[in-house]
Amino acid sequence: MLALREILKKHDGFARIINSAKPFKRLDFSASNEALLTRDLSETSVFSQFVFEDMLDRNTFVGFGGYGENRVIYRQRKHFNNEEEEPRSIHLGTDIWADAGEPIYAPLNARVHSFAFNDHYGDYGPTIILAHTLDNVTFYTLYGHLSLKSLDGLYPGKNISSNEAFAAIGSYPENGDWPPHLHFQIIQDIGNNKGDFPGVSSIQNQEHYLNLCPDPNLILRIAENDAPD
Repeated sequence: MLALREILKKHDGFARIINSAKPFKRLDFSASNEALLTRDLSETSVFSQFVFEDMLDRNTFVGFGGYGENRVIYRQRKHFNNEEEEPRSIHLGTDIWADAGEPIYAPLNARVHSFAFNDHYGDYGPTIILAHTLDNVTFYTLYGHLSLKSLDGLYPGKNISSNEAFAAIGSYPENGDWPPHLHFQIIQDIGNNKGDFPGVSSIQNQEHYLNLCPDPNLILRIAENDAPD
């Protein structure tokens, strides 16, 4: 049986998750981005303005990136710095930074695995997990920071067709109190998790989680300055 990464690499029928006409721009939230080191982004309105006005050039791009990135922005969010656990800063998905209300499309046929409103500051907010099967291998995709309305009418086992608009990017504070964006993550084995799965790992556990969660660009296939035809 082919490994999931090889199955995703050879598949050529993925629908676009975001269909914005804007070109894509890769964003950097690691310590390499010196502008982050001198700013207090704990206030979401300030953080949102920084992303859309500064990083996305007055909202002329859709931002993307972040897989495997060691992010400094989590230092200002207690959700990732629990005193009882190791600090978490390694991002396990790809973020797509676009306006609240932007529709999200299923990349391939799916069924709803689970969903939840993870209602804590810095958490996913409304979250949907879809199950997919390719070449007899089942895997999962997670969509975080959605609108609350995205959860309406869902139930486990509901069928979602490829290229079907099934959710939308949420606004803060309902999206976990983040600037509007989608957290998209591939999960090989979801275990007993429902409506939630770690999206950020500690440095100590990054090898385990990055092996469990392949690069989302195997599905997204986004390149800088890429845009729909």
